[in-house]
Amino acid sequence: MQAILLSREEVAQRAEKLYESRIRQEVEVEENIGKMVIIDIETGDYKVDENGLHAADLLSEKHPHARLFGIKIGYNVAAAFGGGVMERVVRDFQRIKYPTKK
Repeated sequence: MQAILLSREEVAQRAEKLYESRIRQEVEVEENIGKMVIIDIETGDYKVDENGLHAADLLSEKHPHARLFGIKIGYNVAAAFGGGVMERVVRDFQRIKYPTKK
């Protein structure tokens, strides 16, 4: 199979489309809020864990050349830097703002 070169933006778009269309309803349950879901954008396979490292390892074992993307479950960003604000996205799409640690 020939590799297709994708920009970071294209990888993110594919991952977000997979997440919104099929993965979110499976993983966005209370016990997973704040965990990371790692998505293989080529196959649609995904794994969930606390920080994404173990999930990425498991997916890489299955598909060594996988294009992986991580999403923090229940939030609109994976991390905020520089004292920013992370927003928790609730099922009815209201946003709850949490200050990040400096």
